[in-house]
Amino acid sequence: MAGHRSARMAEEIKRELARLIRDEMKDPRLGFLSITDVEVSKDIRHAKIYVSVLGDEEVRKATLTALKQATGFLRSELSNKIRVRFMPELVFQFDDSIEKGTRINELLIQAKRETDA
Repeated sequence: MAGHRSARMAEEIKRELARLIRDEMKDPRLGFLSITDVEVSKDIRHAKIYVSVLGDEEVRKATLTALKQATGFLRSELSNKIRVRFMPELVFQFDDSIEKGTRINELLIQAKRETDA
């Protein structure tokens, strides 16, 4: 039961955080980002939010800094939208899986060209 509950909580957090970041946050340091995944611990005390940011390393760092500084605001807003006894602590982490996938795709295309030539 705890696994099912934490999965539902993760989906709720992902949906509401995406809306909050898009509609409520006006921080100029925020780059173009998407929330790729949310992992909530079984005891629903901690939530890891994985974000993918479009841009270079400087944009990524600025975006993560802005998100970390807005954690209190985001957690408070989430607690107003999601009715739970305890809102998990939010931890933002950069997710580079999209970049890795793009790099692998480029390598596969390059290898195909070399074998066709």
